[in-house]
Amino acid sequence: MQPLIQRLLSNNSNSFLARTFRTPHFEVGWHQHIEYELILFTEGSGISFIGNHVGEFETGDIYFIGSNLPHTFQKNGNQVASAVVVQFREDFWGKDFMQIPENRELKNLFDSSILGMKINRECKQLLTPIIKELEYAEGVKRILLLLEALSLLATKKDNIILSTQIAKEYNKKDMDVLDKIIQFTISSYREQISLSDTAKIACMSVPSFCRNFKQRTKKTYNGFLNEIRIANACNLLSETNKPVLEICYESGYTTLANFHKQFLKIKNITPLQYRKLFSPENIRKGTNIGINEVK
Repeated sequence: MQPLIQRLLSNNSNSFLARTFRTPHFEVGWHQHIEYELILFTEGSGISFIGNHVGEFETGDIYFIGSNLPHTFQKNGNQVASAVVVQFREDFWGKDFMQIPENRELKNLFDSSILGMKINRECKQLLTPIIKELEYAEGVKRILLLLEALSLLATKKDNIILSTQIAKEYNKKDMDVLDKIIQFTISSYREQISLSDTAKIACMSVPSFCRNFKQRTKKTYNGFLNEIRIANACNLLSETNKPVLEICYESGYTTLANFHKQFLKIKNITPLQYRKLFSPENIRKGTNIGINEVK
């Protein structure tokens, strides 16, 4: 799909951006930018779209997103969402800085970020105060804090790689069509969506649409739709006391059996097991971990 090319406001007093964005300024559609992005969520939760990855984010999560990797974060309902966003270009500290031998691990980190990364719990605890301090730091302290944060990311090898598709140039017509499909799905996943509905939006036959979508995203449309629905269900399971049957219907499923089947397929655990991970008892014990760490 064609992401919005985000243009950052220039600021001659700083070489990179470090700033909190809060609703309504938090809401940005599917977009990409040449800058690398380190983002710490300080309020809210919702569904993350990074490359061809679909998942869920919550307060306290940290992501590192590579240059030109399309992404968007869609918050849940009418809640407020905010995040500390750090954006910088690879050469902001000079064109030769990344070439020195001491930065070999840093260069490997940048190469890995082309698929997007979700930061694991141990690294997240260390990074959070650095990112918060970075927003208000001045002078050379800003650069030192950014280097400290990137050094942590580069030395922690168990962060979660998200997308399976490297960002690249696409035919503009194909990108426009896919963008319409993605936006339609994000706004309509709670309803019943047929392949003929999406094929009409793409102005294609159903077989042509299915083939084109799989070629562009490396997944089937129904698989993508189920990922969005299950991500929504995960947020409801962790943040509300709604019954599983109600969550099933609110996520776009018409039968509990199919909901359980798709949830288990995507998350490798049942909805009730997922909810238990976020129970007050587990949170008090410090055993509440990300679902990707369970798999």
